[in-house]
Amino acid sequence: MLRGVYDRLLALSTRPSAPLWLFLVAMAEASVFPLPPDVLLIPMALAKPRRAFVFALIATMGSVLGGAIGYGIGYALLNRLAQPIIHFYHYEAAFAAFQHKFAEYGAAIILIKGLTPIPYKIVTIAAGAAKFNFWAFMGLSFITRGSRFLLEAVLLRFFGEPARDFIENRLGLVTSLFAVLLVAGFLVLKFA
Repeated sequence: MLRGVYDRLLALSTRPSAPLWLFLVAMAEASVFPLPPDVLLIPMALAKPRRAFVFALIATMGSVLGGAIGYGIGYALLNRLAQPIIHFYHYEAAFAAFQHKFAEYGAAIILIKGLTPIPYKIVTIAAGAAKFNFWAFMGLSFITRGSRFLLEAVLLRFFGEPARDFIENRLGLVTSLFAVLLVAGFLVLKFA
């Protein structure tokens, strides 16, 4: 099923309406959709390398807006669905501890997960459920998603087809390593 959706997204990347589809897919991916906007961003940037940075900005804006929707889902669903379950199992203290940890480390979690191939919707919904500061969440989402898409745009703009293979096969590893270094930097600053 996902392969069919993937193939349809690739076909959309050649249409004049591709930037709009890129925005919509980026928005949906940050809250409910299973495939990342890279499926559209990569072929679009390869077809029009001079517009790679514009496409990265479109993906960023869609992803941040979708992040706000995901945040709202987590915030609303927590009250309607999760709270009764938490209460039934007497997990109020455990959930309060989760919210406290997210308040303490949420910025690092958002920055790290926004760069990695882990679905961003998990972070957006968790941030809403933890009632993380919404405006801080939005700012961090812009930084992390913008960085990810900008990195892809730079690689595609200046290195073309070889960059595509790198992004599809190794970008997750590179961004994960960067995320580890980012966490290490936070820990050094916190405990030094």
